[in-house]
Amino acid sequence: MNADFLDALRQIEKEKEIPLEVLLNMLENALETAYKKNYAMTGDVRVRVSSSKGGFHVFCEKQVVEKIENEHGDITLEAARKIDPNLKLGDSLEIEVTPEDFNRIAAQTAKQVVFQRIREAERERVYEEYGDRVGEIVTGVVQRRDQRNVVVNLGRIEAVLPPAEQVPSEPYRFNDRIKVYILEVRRTSKGPQVVVSRTHPSLIRRLFELEVPEISEEIVVINSVAREPGARTKVAVHSSDDKVDAMGACVGHRGTRVQSIVNELYGEKIDIVRWNEKIDRFISESLSPAKALSVKCDDDTKTALVVVPDSQLSLAIGKSGQNVRLAARLTGWRIDIRSESQLLKAGAEGKDVSEFEAHAVAEPDTDEHINAAE
Repeated sequence: MNADFLDALRQIEKEKEIPLEVLLNMLENALETAYKKNYAMTGDVRVRVSSSKGGFHVFCEKQVVEKIENEHGDITLEAARKIDPNLKLGDSLEIEVTPEDFNRIAAQTAKQVVFQRIREAERERVYEEYGDRVGEIVTGVVQRRDQRNVVVNLGRIEAVLPPAEQVPSEPYRFNDRIKVYILEVRRTSKGPQVVVSRTHPSLIRRLFELEVPEISEEIVVINSVAREPGARTKVAVHSSDDKVDAMGACVGHRGTRVQSIVNELYGEKIDIVRWNEKIDRFISESLSPAKALSVKCDDDTKTALVVVPDSQLSLAIGKSGQNVRLAARLTGWRIDIRSESQLLKAGAEGKDVSEFEAHAVAEPDTDEHINAAE
């Protein structure tokens, strides 16, 4: 084999991380096909590619015949017995049949097959690499818009951020560095396609894991996340160590940790609340920054009746019901909110406050509710 050609294969081995043995095997298979095509050979052919400087050698299984019909596949009995005296008509033997101009054919074929197989090997390696990273977040650079999709360069591959996974309020400007959640890796005819998301609730979880060491060390646990992308997110946390304040760890000194996440999300508001195994206290916490006067829970229907001061009513409900809606998703409970004035009126009339019309009712959304088990 030409020394320069061998050096080129070794360079490919280093750069593309494809073993030399694999490259040589690729070449052998391709050269067998090329030999058969160029020399009208239909029999069994084997090409050996030496990893030293021995070059390309073609070995053919020839049939011992009385009259040659195909010079590349047949051999006369007289010629065969010069190689092996014990051969007879109908037998076969393997001999080297390397043509004089085979190096030229080999070089052309090698170039084509090496480029093709390198592309295939790279695609497979990228698929395996990113297939194992589904559910993680990676940093990418916004490259361009392709119709309604945003194309994000992840380094070794360009990922697709489809319209359904985009936050309408985020600009996605050219060369913006953004963190994305790997949602899915698909096999396509053009190679692997990585689909990423900026709306998935688990993006919040992964961002907190990056910013808060206590979470990656499992001292602080994120129990659930509820999110309305681009607007607001609620995160419920608790600490497995009495000496560590879960909320303080997530907020960071002067709010630096949570602010980093807010900046990454282009200003999306984040509420961090304390998780509590007692559901009434957890529901009360989930309505933060509003303060609840009382929480009455029905375990059978998973419905909570919450009474808040009149001055806190709009805060508890939130703009367009956002606060109570997120609280319901965070806790997984249906939440009914009523005001203190209704409570007083109910007491004066001897009725239960649940008989009065609710100011806000929020249903849990199982698609948005992310449990700690995930």
